[in-house]
Amino acid sequence: MIKLSIVVPVYNMASDGKLEYCLDSLVNQTMAPDSYEIIAVDDCSTDNSLEILRTYQDKYPDRFIAIASDRNRHQGGAKNIGLAIAKGEWLGFIDADDWVVPDYYERLIGKAEQTGADMVGCDYNLTHEHSFKVGEIVHNNNFEQTGVMDKERYKKLLIETGSLVVKVYKRELILGDYQPGTRDKLDVFPEDIFYEDNAVSNTWMTRSKHFEYIQEPLYFYYQHDSSTVHSISKKNLEDRMAAGRMIVSEAKDNGYYEDYLPEIEFQYTVLFYVNTLFSAMPKKYKVKGCYNFCKALGKEMKETFPDFQNNRYYLEKIHPEERKLIGFQMKSHLFFYIYYRLLWFYRDLRSSLSGRK
Repeated sequence: MIKLSIVVPVYNMASDGKLEYCLDSLVNQTMAPDSYEIIAVDDCSTDNSLEILRTYQDKYPDRFIAIASDRNRHQGGAKNIGLAIAKGEWLGFIDADDWVVPDYYERLIGKAEQTGADMVGCDYNLTHEHSFKVGEIVHNNNFEQTGVMDKERYKKLLIETGSLVVKVYKRELILGDYQPGTRDKLDVFPEDIFYEDNAVSNTWMTRSKHFEYIQEPLYFYYQHDSSTVHSISKKNLEDRMAAGRMIVSEAKDNGYYEDYLPEIEFQYTVLFYVNTLFSAMPKKYKVKGCYNFCKALGKEMKETFPDFQNNRYYLEKIHPEERKLIGFQMKSHLFFYIYYRLLWFYRDLRSSLSGRK
């Protein structure tokens, strides 16, 4: 078995050299070429992404595998296809428009081998340009989460899991005893939705026995308007809700729901409810049926976790103004809706008038 498998889901990344910049950072890693594999899965792109992948496969046959999905499955489905053939002792993921420093995987796996960790993360940069110039640094984890895992470390990790792609994982955390190639496709990630990482990553966190963290920005997260996190649509919002429901079902199915109920409740509250509500409400996004959509959202939140407003993480981490607005919705959706729209009409008007001065 080789040391590392890197799974890269790809969909319409051919423009502006994005895909090549990502792949160049992977084929030029400082690890020995025969010690790792790059599994790039094209998710039925409508541009020439697949042709680019095949070019890399021809150029680097010792470490590059290009696969074409039979249908568009979204990132989760593409990752499942890649994981089904992954041979690595370690697993890593990268978004096809991001890139990493040349010794990224050597550093992370080296940290694991020095410490006995089965999961290692680092920080990342937010950047608007294709370069290795350090941009805005985001601390993806913290040292209170690191070491041999116990209940307190698990709690800290569940509350701030950090990005899934900015970590490497010992194979068994994700795949158990699965042997590569024995199935065409696995069901590790949910398919056909965005936010697939949020839905399942808690289970990996709670399987980890030892987590380590390098406080350096070794991963470059490319910021552009077409990325999932910058687009607001009904589908995007509904997928966020679906991922929130899966957080709860994953915890129950894998036996850690009761042990980490406050943490699961808070994660669900943020992903399913808070982020969705305040993404749907701004008038500029023109979410169809916004009134009824947000009303149903609030109703399901209240039914799933009736006491969520007393959650200690909610009280610590949610902005007071958001808590106030949520309190309004929990009492009267009609009042909340009118109040919110009038509030932002006033703020937009004031902003417009001050801009003319």
